[in-house]
Amino acid sequence: MKKALEFLKNHVEVAFATCENNRPKIRVFQIMKMDGTDLYFATSPVKGVYKQLQDNPYIEILSREGQISVRCVGKAVFDVDEETKKWIYEHNSVLSRLYSSYDKMVYFKMTIEQMDYYDLEPTPPVLKHFDLVNHTEGNGFVGERFR
Repeated sequence: MKKALEFLKNHVEVAFATCENNRPKIRVFQIMKMDGTDLYFATSPVKGVYKQLQDNPYIEILSREGQISVRCVGKAVFDVDEETKKWIYEHNSVLSRLYSSYDKMVYFKMTIEQMDYYDLEPTPPVLKHFDLVNHTEGNGFVGERFR
């Protein structure tokens, strides 16, 4: 799991999936802060993604480079303290170019509930599934039946 979390720390731009009217919506988002398995994000309160998360807070993200990818599942929680909001605004230069103040955005965190780590470079490939809620680790969805 440590490798997967380290990969996320170094690859903060992710594909970010929500749902609207039973249809998937995906866009590129940036992890603004990472604290263990808590990932923090910021968006505008007038963007569609905010309404989508209000209606259905479940999220999937995917980060990928080369033959490695990390997929995470979790739920958006909008209870982020003021100190963290200010830290995110002050440590992400793009935000100050888009917003005049930290309080012009909404902030949320996603605690990773499930995570898949894939490294397709070695033979055999590394396929790991981490269930952080039940504290289990498995070999992902590709098992012996596919070999």
